[in-house]
Amino acid sequence: MRVLGVDPGLRNLGWGVIDVEGSRICHVANGVCRSVGQDLPERLLSLHQQLTEVFSKFLPETAAVEQTFVNKDGAGTLKLGQARGIALLVPAQFGLSVGEYAPNTIKKTVVGVGHADKSQIAHMVRVQLPGVDLAGPDAADALAIAICHAHHARSAGMLARAVRRASA
Repeated sequence: MRVLGVDPGLRNLGWGVIDVEGSRICHVANGVCRSVGQDLPERLLSLHQQLTEVFSKFLPETAAVEQTFVNKDGAGTLKLGQARGIALLVPAQFGLSVGEYAPNTIKKTVVGVGHADKSQIAHMVRVQLPGVDLAGPDAADALAIAICHAHHARSAGMLARAVRRASA
């Protein structure tokens, strides 16, 4: 299964692609889409175009996006939500299901604690994907999102198989 994780951001939208086979995960690629333009519609369009190119190039089978948390800056949260809309729209245009995970869930899955900082996340991504060359903190976060989705999808698959066996 090929998983693409997206860390939404209006300036920098991180992305990371991994391949999953059983319990084995392998790094494919990672990067950052940087918005271009003066006004919000131009910036959103540039993120959409760049993320569409990533999907077209790597052809993921599923995608995952970090959920937005509301902070004190309402305008900033709204703008982040619009970038997150792009992160949800592009996979939907490719007909993919999209997993959504809270920041604490991602951190617990990848690092083991829900309040890890960016350096701890990057470190654990490097541990789980040996030899990975991270394009930056946003790309590291996106790979963590993909890893989280892979773990949760695997767990859901194991549960579904157990339920089928129990009902047979």
